Amino acid sequence: MKKRDALKSLAAMGVLAVTLGGLTACDKKSKAVFQGVDVTGAEYARDFSLPDQDGKVRTMKDFAGKVVVVFFGYTQCPDVCPTSMSELAEVKRALGADGERLQGIFVSVDPERDRPEVLKAYMANFDPTFVALLPTPEQLAAIAKDFKIYYKRVEGKTPTSYTMDHSAGSYVYDPQGRLRVYERYGSGAQVLLADVKALLAE
Repeated sequence: MKKRDALKSLAAMGVLAVTLGGLTACDKKSKAVFQGVDVTGAEYARDFSLPDQDGKVRTMKDFAGKVVVVFFGYTQCPDVCPTSMSELAEVKRALGADGERLQGIFVSVDPERDRPEVLKAYMANFDPTFVALLPTPEQLAAIAKDFKIYYKRVEGKTPTSYTMDHSAGSYVYDPQGRLRVYERYGSGAQVLLADVKALLAE
């Protein structure tokens, strides 16, 4: 009798182990693995409230259901900004029909020169659906602190020929508006594409 009970217990434990193993496998399968820096659960860069190039105040809720990529830069940037925005446009094209579920957002770190009409023309160079946000100097200081980004004006030969040093990474949010990935500058379009696909597939 005891032997039979022991066998039953072992069988039950076997079933439990298989069940738990299946659950573990499911958990691993459902959790996205990113090529960029996984920042899931971060306590910073959760939202914004800034006017876009048309003067409409935007927040993360406006883009619910989409993967959102936020990049900080300025329109007179010679290399980093156009490269990053071009890669983002490339990713959107590569997604095909799913490209409609990707939203690019460009936050200006140069509110003095990046006027609404300048930003409109700049976004049109990459993708007409991309949104530019234009903070006031005070708003820029606040969002830079919240997003942990760096920016600094570097004077040029004339008062208007200055450049802006700034952080060059991108913040990637899932369709629920949660920050999930930080993409380092220079990672390339294929890395960003893989991570956007992973978020869309969750």
